[in-house]
Amino acid sequence: MEKILIVEDDIKLSSFMKEFIEKYGYDVILIKDFKNIEKEFTEAKPDLILLDINLPYSDGFQLCRVFRRESSVPIIFISARSSEFEQIRGLEMGADDYIVKPFSFELLLAKVQAAFRRSYGEYNKEKNVISASNGLELNKNSFEISANGKTLELSKKEFQLLNKLIEKENTIVTREELLEELWDETFFVDDHTLTVNVTRAKGKLLELGLDDVIKTKRGLGYIYQSNKVQ
Repeated sequence: MEKILIVEDDIKLSSFMKEFIEKYGYDVILIKDFKNIEKEFTEAKPDLILLDINLPYSDGFQLCRVFRRESSVPIIFISARSSEFEQIRGLEMGADDYIVKPFSFELLLAKVQAAFRRSYGEYNKEKNVISASNGLELNKNSFEISANGKTLELSKKEFQLLNKLIEKENTIVTREELLEELWDETFFVDDHTLTVNVTRAKGKLLELGLDDVIKTKRGLGYIYQSNKVQ
């Protein structure tokens, strides 16, 4: 069950949102201690965040930056700030979408479902595992990778990155292709962010005993080059 974290200090609104969204099969968690939002976020490990901007003790834009340093889960701003400047700023901070208050719960649900589709995909559960020729397995339902008898969890971006590279195994995938695969609005994405995600994915593979299987082709992109599992 997908887990949604609501960071909204209007208790009545957040409670109504929780009640409505849970009807559609989601697990919804509300922030209780606004002095320790980061701690509650870490403990909750959400799959999506609904984030207000005007909050006690903190600012939604700053929190978005904090969340982005720790996770790549979808973030949707929900705010009464309706100017184009504020909406652009929110996207530049790393949010995936921006909803202006007041809004209908039907629109909110549609935005949430669209964010999940973009971020995690709609996979056939009977074909939820893809395999590289070197024995690595990527589970599309659980976002896990396995090799050498070990299994590790992936973040959303790590999963999307490895999925794309394995789909084109032994073929160069350009940085532009990966940017478009991982982000809808590539204009707002710092190119360094892709490099960071590639480095993290390499680290996960190394933990599984797969060293140097993602190779950088300078000026071109990256390639998942199969080697035998050690």
